[in-house]
Amino acid sequence: MLLEIVQVGDPVLREKCAEITEITEEIIALAENMLETMYQANGVGLAAPQIGRALRLAVIDVSHDPECVSFMTVNGEEVDMLEYMPLVFLNPVMELSGPRSVETEGCLSIRGVRAPVGRPSIVRVKFQELDGSIIEVETDGLLARAFQHEIDHLNGVLFLDRLSPAAKMAIRKQLKGIG
Repeated sequence: MLLEIVQVGDPVLREKCAEITEITEEIIALAENMLETMYQANGVGLAAPQIGRALRLAVIDVSHDPECVSFMTVNGEEVDMLEYMPLVFLNPVMELSGPRSVETEGCLSIRGVRAPVGRPSIVRVKFQELDGSIIEVETDGLLARAFQHEIDHLNGVLFLDRLSPAAKMAIRKQLKGIG
């Protein structure tokens, strides 16, 4: 079922989301609907607050670009990224490392705005999967950026908050009138 993607200005996008303490049928259905909604909107990630739910749940799928990462490990073992797409993750804890890289980002909750965002190049994320297992993923590239972007949403942070003053000036006309 397609869900409505809330837009900037909706207070749920600024909430620190609640941990999920039990994986219920409702949570599983919500994750499936979030994936369907993300694909329909041509996104690579979607976090629960973007569909109006202040829960620590997000989905990512970067399989459209198999070369978008140079490595991915799961629990310390090198894996093929495509075998893990799409990713559904709950209650993530993230560590950042590596040099900062600047790439253009957009957001399904901020239609029509894209801007350069500097982020660390490598992430290590420990999270729970829908089957209850806990795994740790380390990666770089677009997947690392997507993890950071979606986990920011779970903490009430938008990519606009990460822009340099120069980047904000460059898109100020696009930002006029949005939350």
